[in-house]
Amino acid sequence: MLVKHPAFHRYIGIDYSGAQTPDDSLKGLRVYEADRESLPTEVLPPPSPRKYWTRRGLAAWLTARLSEDVPTLVGIDHGFSFPLRYFEAHHLPPDWTAFLDDFHQHWPTDDQHTYVDFVRDGSCGYAQDRSGNTRWRRLTEERAGAKSVFHFDVPGSVAKSTHAGLPWLRLLRLALRQRLHVWPFDGWNIPPGRAVLVEVYPSLWSKAHPRDGRTPDQHDAYVVALQLRRFDLDGSLASYLTPSLTHAESRIARVEGWILGTM
Repeated sequence: MLVKHPAFHRYIGIDYSGAQTPDDSLKGLRVYEADRESLPTEVLPPPSPRKYWTRRGLAAWLTARLSEDVPTLVGIDHGFSFPLRYFEAHHLPPDWTAFLDDFHQHWPTDDQHTYVDFVRDGSCGYAQDRSGNTRWRRLTEERAGAKSVFHFDVPGSVAKSTHAGLPWLRLLRLALRQRLHVWPFDGWNIPPGRAVLVEVYPSLWSKAHPRDGRTPDQHDAYVVALQLRRFDLDGSLASYLTPSLTHAESRIARVEGWILGTM
């Protein structure tokens, strides 16, 4: 049953990829979009010699899309922050905006011709000063059964996509300013009319929906857009945006982030 007043008009699901460089065409980087009336369909990149999305191209497209006066909910499947243990180990304030700036200084993974592994191995950047530990997990990862954002080079890892994606979250915040609400860092409650970014974990939902010929990457992006739309239209989104957390857990999640759908 549809609710009388859904909060959003448009729903975007993104299956992210940390492969290669920001300007490489990536088969694993997929985008699906839905609206209140229509189920998700794949969004292809603008015509160019590149067949698939690049991270830089996707960031430019999102900036333009979210600048429109259309309340939009976007789910992206990489970590939006790091465990509190990381902040403590590197003597960083528990402030997400400051974290994004600090991360970008040490991990310039949005630079041209830069692989995440180039920064990891010290060819560029200062990763040695801002490393993490695979044993460090965010509270939301423990709840969802997800791997650590520092767990590289294993199946199902989001470490590389997280380290590749964080600079683009920073860029979106700088470009969109007050039009953009990144949940829950900008608050658990979302003002009306905003474009909203949420972290998602497609594995929570993907097995419940038939693939229908989609590749795994396409299916994950499709399912994210589908579920965001469903939650908004059936009225359950509000409960997912206010997970059952103690006051202390809520304060941690405002620094570490939270995966939508993890209660």
